[in-house]
Amino acid sequence: MADRGVDLAALPKGVREQLAELELELSEGDITQKGYEKKQAKLLAPFVPQTQNPTSNPNAVPVAAPRQHRAHRSGGTRDDRYRSDIHTEAVQAALARHKEEKMALPMPTKRRSAFVQPPAENCTPPDTSSASEDEGSLRRRQAAISAMLAQNLQSPEYWINRSVQSSSTSSSASSTLSHGDGKTHNHNQGQTSVLADVLAHTRIESSSIPPDVTSTVPQDRNSRVDLPPNITVRGMSRGQSRSSMMDTAGGVPAHSRVSTKIQQLLNTLKRPKRPPLSEFFLDDFEEIVEVPQPDPNTPRPEGRQMIPVKGEPLGVVSNWPPALQAALARWGATQAKSPALTALDITGKPLYTLTYGKLWSRSLKLAYTLLNKLGTKNEPVLKPGDRVALVYPNSDPGMFWVAFYGCLLAEVIPVPIEVPLSRKDAGSQQIGFLLGSCGVGLALTSEVCLKGLPKTQNGEIMQFKGWPRLKWVVTDTKYLTKPSKDWQPLLPTANTDTAYIEYKASKEGTVMGVAVSKISMLTHCQALTQACNYCEGETLVNVLDFKKDSGLWHGVLTSVMNRIHTISVPYSVMKACPLSWVQRVHVHKARVALVKCRDLHWAMMAHRDQKDTNLSSLRMLIVADGANPWSVSSCDAFLNVFQSHGLTPEMICPCASSPEAMTVAIRRPGAQGTPLPARAVLSMAGLSHGVIRVNTEDKNSALTVQDVGHVMPGALMCIVKPDGPPMLCKTDEIGEIVLNSRAGGTMYYGLPGVTKNTFEVIPVNSGGTPIGEVPFKRTGLLGFVGPGSLVFVVGKIEGLLSVSGRRHNADDLVATALAVEPVKTIYRGRIAVFSVTVFYDERVVIVAEQRPDANEEDSFQWMSRVLQAIDSIHQVGLYCLALVPANTLPKTPLGGIHVSETKQHFLEGSLHPCNILMCPHTCVTNLPKPRQKQPVGVGPASIMVGNLVAGKRIAQASGRDLGLIDDQEQSRKHQFLSEALQWRAQTDPDQVLYMLLNAKGVAVSTATCSQLHKRAEKITAALLERGGINTGDNVVLLYPPGIDLIASFYGCLYAGCIPVTVRPPHSQNLAATLPTVRMIIDVSKAACILTTQTLMKILRSKEAAGCVNVKTWPNIIDTDDLPRKRPSNIYKPPTAEMLAYLDFSVSTTGMLTGVKISHSAVNALCRSIKLQCELYSSRQIAICMDPYCGLGFVLWCMSSVYSGHQSILIPPMELETSLPLWLSTLSQYKIRDTFCSYSVMELCTKGLGTQTEALKARGVNLSCVRSCVIIAEERPRLALTQSFSKLFKDLGLSPRAVSTAFGARVNLAICLQGTAGPDPSTVYVDMKSLRHDRVRLVERGAPQSLPLMESGTILPGVRVIIVNPETRGPLGDSHLGEIWVNSPHNASGYYSIYGEESLQGDHFNTRLSFGDTETHWARTGYLGFVRRTELLDARGDRHDALFVVGSLDETLELRGLRYHPIDIETSVSRAHRSIAESAVFTWTNLLVVVVELSGSEQEALDLVPLVTNVVLKEHHLIVGVVVIVDPGVIPINSRGEKQRMHLRDSFLADQLDPIYVAYNM
Repeated sequence: MADRGVDLAALPKGVREQLAELELELSEGDITQKGYEKKQAKLLAPFVPQTQNPTSNPNAVPVAAPRQHRAHRSGGTRDDRYRSDIHTEAVQAALARHKEEKMALPMPTKRRSAFVQPPAENCTPPDTSSASEDEGSLRRRQAAISAMLAQNLQSPEYWINRSVQSSSTSSSASSTLSHGDGKTHNHNQGQTSVLADVLAHTRIESSSIPPDVTSTVPQDRNSRVDLPPNITVRGMSRGQSRSSMMDTAGGVPAHSRVSTKIQQLLNTLKRPKRPPLSEFFLDDFEEIVEVPQPDPNTPRPEGRQMIPVKGEPLGVVSNWPPALQAALARWGATQAKSPALTALDITGKPLYTLTYGKLWSRSLKLAYTLLNKLGTKNEPVLKPGDRVALVYPNSDPGMFWVAFYGCLLAEVIPVPIEVPLSRKDAGSQQIGFLLGSCGVGLALTSEVCLKGLPKTQNGEIMQFKGWPRLKWVVTDTKYLTKPSKDWQPLLPTANTDTAYIEYKASKEGTVMGVAVSKISMLTHCQALTQACNYCEGETLVNVLDFKKDSGLWHGVLTSVMNRIHTISVPYSVMKACPLSWVQRVHVHKARVALVKCRDLHWAMMAHRDQKDTNLSSLRMLIVADGANPWSVSSCDAFLNVFQSHGLTPEMICPCASSPEAMTVAIRRPGAQGTPLPARAVLSMAGLSHGVIRVNTEDKNSALTVQDVGHVMPGALMCIVKPDGPPMLCKTDEIGEIVLNSRAGGTMYYGLPGVTKNTFEVIPVNSGGTPIGEVPFKRTGLLGFVGPGSLVFVVGKIEGLLSVSGRRHNADDLVATALAVEPVKTIYRGRIAVFSVTVFYDERVVIVAEQRPDANEEDSFQWMSRVLQAIDSIHQVGLYCLALVPANTLPKTPLGGIHVSETKQHFLEGSLHPCNILMCPHTCVTNLPKPRQKQPVGVGPASIMVGNLVAGKRIAQASGRDLGLIDDQEQSRKHQFLSEALQWRAQTDPDQVLYMLLNAKGVAVSTATCSQLHKRAEKITAALLERGGINTGDNVVLLYPPGIDLIASFYGCLYAGCIPVTVRPPHSQNLAATLPTVRMIIDVSKAACILTTQTLMKILRSKEAAGCVNVKTWPNIIDTDDLPRKRPSNIYKPPTAEMLAYLDFSVSTTGMLTGVKISHSAVNALCRSIKLQCELYSSRQIAICMDPYCGLGFVLWCMSSVYSGHQSILIPPMELETSLPLWLSTLSQYKIRDTFCSYSVMELCTKGLGTQTEALKARGVNLSCVRSCVIIAEERPRLALTQSFSKLFKDLGLSPRAVSTAFGARVNLAICLQGTAGPDPSTVYVDMKSLRHDRVRLVERGAPQSLPLMESGTILPGVRVIIVNPETRGPLGDSHLGEIWVNSPHNASGYYSIYGEESLQGDHFNTRLSFGDTETHWARTGYLGFVRRTELLDARGDRHDALFVVGSLDETLELRGLRYHPIDIETSVSRAHRSIAESAVFTWTNLLVVVVELSGSEQEALDLVPLVTNVVLKEHHLIVGVVVIVDPGVIPINSRGEKQRMHLRDSFLADQLDPIYVAYNM
């Protein structure tokens, strides 16, 4: 503001307040930047020095003014079907109401073209987090503001209002403290606005506990802006474990961009939802969706039962022909010169006129050719009754007429279809289904059309998707043969045989053929002639498609019956010259015109060019889609414009029809001056409940419908309930119109099952008794019979969306969306509405085409206003609103939107939207009630007794006993590994313990017992001389995977210091990896670093100096070229309880923890592994994993020295250059036992899956492998292990070979599938029960079942028990609880610089609250269960299997239930083929899903609805934010586990450079 030359302090108080409010509006997204600037200018105008440029307009209107584009709207951009000014006004009024309520929807984030990389020192290192330097000053400032708040805002109402309006805390200034009402109390105003000002320019970065979105209870007022709770977790202060907020270039917390939006989202979600959330109930086992209680105010039908309505009788005409062909024969002979059809060229000028004589003679020729010239005399290709496809373009009615009548004369059945334009036409497959179900093998077409069909390279017509093989026949006159003198066509009297088949698409997109019999065709023509009062020789202008519906019935069949002259205006002409049909009426003095609302609208828009048109010759303007409730406005507007051109109101005749029943009702042409029938103004709320209520209260949600006249002559009509048995409706109830008449379809050809439900319906009365014998046909139209037996139609079954028990019409929703000023956003008014079933209900989806020039902001504005308008007027929430680029939605042949194909694209994820808005929070109101955790009222002892009475044993399991097995080997006598190595170097100096392979599979270095011992001695000498090391000091080992690492480990043991292995920094990515190294060095207080020359250079390089302080490294010793020196003596620890080494590791939750491992634990662990895997000096094992922590480090460095076997070491990074290295090593050395990590297995599965044949050819054979163990600290990844086994089965890998191990921080190895135990078993668990912390076993394939594999056999000497983490009491068999472990190789505790004993004691030395209260257990922090199986273990007892479900730290608590991220991620990854990987975490109780997109960026937005759908469907959770990122963004640690918390930190610090972020409303 200062830049305007205004002194803020000098402004009046009121103005300052308004400015603060404006800032708030901008931050909440209530106002655009442009609008903000204009309003700001207006407020400051009186105080700005006058020298300023006068262009800033003080009367500027904010962008969002709803009506400003009304006056100069261009007409052509809007979809004519739904043009209604009344409705537009209603929508604008509803929006104006919303405007006052202020909707702050966060705009989605799209990738910015240039991503601002934050400064290096602020990056969160993968694998850990760093603390910010400036935290102290930040907290001081925060404390100052808290104090100010405490003084100024003492009134409790202020806080209550605040907490209801906004959520508790956030990381952005605008949303942390400026949501306050500010108008609560006068005495607060000044202070609040000053505060708002202070805050607008202050960075507040609070990482306090996320607010709870689900409750609106005011929190304690001091907790609003308190300091981040300094919780310390496992020896790490909170400050170090979470990265602080990062700054981006602008000096604004980058954090704020993401979190302000999330804050807006939370504020939106706070608002009460429209449908009241009534009581839910929850069955113990089945989570049942909310059953909505019936609303007592729901309108119900009150009238009496309707009485069937009869049309007038069909008149008896003496000279009526016996069949339609007979009428053509008659006119062809007696009126040969009379014009039958005039076709227009592209400019709208007459192209040719077909006379009745020509029509007759050509049809005869075609009939003769079809029957006699297509095959041999003995084997004709066509026989009477065969079905033939008619493929003619809309611009060629003449050829179509000849083909249609030629087929009728030959008694073959024509099936008119659209011309296929490409192999992948919208709905092409369904047309194929139609041709198949009708048994069509031959297609008639014109020469021009045939040339235009898509062809293959060798000139053949392409095989269209889903079509049967067709033979194409050209019907141009030059190819037809004149019939021989003796040949005469049969002209039998019309009977019930099929005359022709008309195609019809269902709501799902299936195309079926409605068969029309000869008698139906004739009767329909007669009924239309009577209803429309057609006379011989009249002229009719037809704008409709002549292949089906009214265009065929009036323009091809009834016209020939009455010798009418039809002028056919094709769609292409209408596009070029919308007035062409009006001109044809004028020129030809036509009596009847056959149009749709679209044509009325277009003509009206273009009529300015024409002054002299005259429509007074018309007696009927038939509006074929007059049944659409929105047609009334088009009819009125057209009448308004053309009344001065001779049009009168009684000429307009809307009609209703359907493919099954053909014409249902039509308004008869009225006499001049007779009053028009009244219209119905209906309440939309009533309609949604299926009842007719005249709208009185809210004029915004009214629907005006016009009648479609009376029922057809000779027909009987009923209204029946649309779902369930066809029960007659009451007089004030909306239902489906059913019709009994001789005119109408007879069946769906070739589909007897579907036919019965549609063509043979017998209505029943309220008692369920049929009202008669006669069958009715369903029309698919929804309506009612009004006063004077007039028929009203309010919609179609196929456009019906049934949401939460209420019915909405797709057309009504389109009309509302179009009334929200779409000019700047929507391309040509192209909008499709459909519903998708998600979570037991239909959800409304709107898809529209976006104009190429529309900008992001306008589109988003339009979308959010459509949400509001539809919510206001229809009281229904939208699930998804998507905008796609112009011209990309699948089109119907006449250019409309192919809705079912659009829906298909949406569900498959191939719609490629450019903008999307999901609103699951508003419209999904049937979620189960959040679980309230019950306090444990029953005491632990009674639970125990209850379990015993129920016959349940306590869930515990143990491995074999360590002590009983006699072990003759000498190594048993050595308490310390250092002694074992010395003993091996003396007794068996030349035995090779280690062999390291490079990418080519060549052994680059080996180590025998004596070599390893000597190398260790050299390092000890260097440590003691150069390092100045004291006994018990910590020494960091910084080495790449290899033998140097092993030697320096033993060198440390010889010197009496404590080794700490650390993964070296990545030279290409120092900024991300070096801070972690620095952190471990600092936390472990290392006295010195042992490393290689190369790494030493890196640690001291300039690049390193850019990331960390390199001047304060401890002493660095390079061990590459050490002199041959022996230490004076080798250290021997006084007791085995002393520390052997420290094991540092980063958990998946981003926590860095170091555990202390004693000498006795090392000894016990090595012995346990030796017994389990039967490791002896004659054995060879292969290890392909990182050697820095956990069981991987033990196997790499210690196991061989203890057991004497040879270890072949394969560094996993070598696999990046040579993928088959690990597998070919197993084959080459005939390895029986191998150990790897999940990341290695995944690399092989993804990279080598397609190369098994090539590997086989190279002689790779894995039949030698008897155990391949995956070392992990997580639930076994069953899908990965199974695909690995299946892929490499061809190379001889036994399916029983692959198994997993399980370890945790408190005990590095709890389970390991050895050689003796039974095969790991798999069980299927009900996922719903897991969320409730229970285990319910189900059969394989049960819905919502989750396969879990046993985590390997429990190691010798290990006991596990399953404990309730809250009561600390033991649980029964197959109950879910925390896994506690007791074993001689438990870690001694966390290595903590603060010495947090309580924490340590809790995790490493805890006891049960009842039962066996003496034993000391360590808590693993993992949930799992023990299940006794039928299998026998080595001792012959029944085997107890341990199943690990997941880490407690990682679980997400949502809606009172416990979710494991991996389960949600598995569902998400299945949702679309382009999802490479996904990760979930929560932020302020919102579920955030991050998805890596492996496809093209245009697929990014397709994933948003699919991800939302799948999580809702399978997990009953609503996704709050969907983030689409590039492959490789989700951080993964060396064990192949996802680092979800780092991902979360990076997301909140806005460092992900996402492709798209969608905030679900």
